[in-house]
Amino acid sequence: MRILRTIAAGVLALCLGSPLALAFDFPKLTGPVVDQADILTAASRSDIAAKSIALQEKSGIQLVVATVRSLEGSDIETYANQLFRAWQLGQAQKNNGVLLLVAPAEHKVRIEVGYGLEGTLTDALSSAIISGAIIPRFKTNDFTGGIDRGVDGIISVLNGDITDWQPKPQGFIIDTDKPGALNTALPILGFLAVAIALRLLIMGIARLVQAIGLVKPSGHYVKRGGRMVFVPVRSSSRSSSSWGSSDSSSSSSSSSDSYSGGGGSSGGGGASGSW
Repeated sequence: MRILRTIAAGVLALCLGSPLALAFDFPKLTGPVVDQADILTAASRSDIAAKSIALQEKSGIQLVVATVRSLEGSDIETYANQLFRAWQLGQAQKNNGVLLLVAPAEHKVRIEVGYGLEGTLTDALSSAIISGAIIPRFKTNDFTGGIDRGVDGIISVLNGDITDWQPKPQGFIIDTDKPGALNTALPILGFLAVAIALRLLIMGIARLVQAIGLVKPSGHYVKRGGRMVFVPVRSSSRSSSSWGSSDSSSSSSSSSDSYSGGGGSSGGGGASGSW
């Protein structure tokens, strides 16, 4: 009897806690842009959809922009993840989907990233795009400009260009007017000098060992100008890789009748913001 009660309690817990997506009234996935909140112009919807379709045709990555009237009492992280899963964005084998979700009523925005793209469109880069490209425009009620700039940022990162979204490096400046600044800098400079000297010493020892024949480099002798010349073998570190190779099976369409997700999923990667 106790076993039956335990099993019943477990089943009840699963029924109450599992299908959270069923509690939401999600909009239908009709295309790369689902503007339920009606905050985009028709021209902007068309332009963003064209960018998304071009990205999918090039790389297989499915980028969808969605605006919703309400988060239905949920936090945006939960809502975005469940919407992503309900729409199954990205290819099933690669999980290469991206969702840009905007909830203007709650002043929330999120970039939700599929499993397969978490190493490319990282949480930090997603946050930089939100804070640097989207929110400043949202604060002036320029939703069209913010979403359009956010889409451009996402696509640039997915194409390998992260220059605009990396933290700016700060130069090494010694303020000699500040007490103790020079005393702090001297040990650092001394350490760098010692490291360089050790590196040069190691390189010199290696060349000496090679010269006296203790270590024989790989290579072969060739006859040039009447004398034998040793030609070492050089290892090539070049690798041929192309970003964005897509499966021939990936499909994209601007038609609302045939547009759908590819079976992908998300584990909650990405970033959120508010204004």
